[in-house]
Amino acid sequence: MKKGYCCFTLLLLLFLASCSPKGPYAVTNKVYKEKTKAYLAAIQMQNPDTLRDSSGMPVPSAWVGTVNFGIRKPNYVIIHFTAQDSLAQTLHTFTITSTQVSAHYVIGKDGKVVHMVNDYLRANHAGLGKWGSVTDMNSCSIGIEIDNNGSEAFTQPQINSLLLLLTQLKKSYNIPQANFIGHQDFAPKRKPDPGPYFPWKTLAAHGFGYWSDDILELAPDGFDYTIALKLIGYDTSDPKAAMVAFKRHFVQTDIKPEITQLDLNVLYNVYQKYSGQ
Repeated sequence: MKKGYCCFTLLLLLFLASCSPKGPYAVTNKVYKEKTKAYLAAIQMQNPDTLRDSSGMPVPSAWVGTVNFGIRKPNYVIIHFTAQDSLAQTLHTFTITSTQVSAHYVIGKDGKVVHMVNDYLRANHAGLGKWGSVTDMNSCSIGIEIDNNGSEAFTQPQINSLLLLLTQLKKSYNIPQANFIGHQDFAPKRKPDPGPYFPWKTLAAHGFGYWSDDILELAPDGFDYTIALKLIGYDTSDPKAAMVAFKRHFVQTDIKPEITQLDLNVLYNVYQKYSGQ
């Protein structure tokens, strides 16, 4: 009886917490505010570094504040699928310290957009990978997670909200069209998202990334697909993985590691768009 009473009391407390005017994420919101205050204090520090020469003698130093500076702005957008079962599950994953993962935005199946990290701050969404010369993508990108388990179509409300969000981000930060990519593009050896169900063609039609033309030229004789992939931005240290990532993004009807003539034609067409930007 006592055990049952304790369980009831715990459930009641959880229910009351979820009904709190501050909401179920009051604790994590408080932690977020405390961390941003700590970062603000760090960037306001004006003490010059104490430098010492090889003999241990201090090197003269001073602080002189310049009038010419600003906040670093994101230059890429990385799109993910959550690989989880619900928006609530993803929000839980991103609000516990043990996972050490996060994203700037999460979009639910109903189109709800949840902003979790300020655009100017660094979220832990991209991890290890390479795109062109960029290896620390977290420091220069915005991560958008879409509630999708990876084996289902994205909902129209999700895509509608995504397009509105991307329009705002592109305008706010002057992000180039070529710099809207998927997690699979940045980390082809590790990640499959947002996968072959994601409507990249629709995004390209709105100016977010590129897509191949309807009528394709034959790739010329001697066309080196590894060089083309590298010039687009892919990490070609594993050429097959890079080609599969490319096919997930730009072919979608076939994501096998074998390279067909269609794959080469699409790659040749897309490569020209990226090289001509």
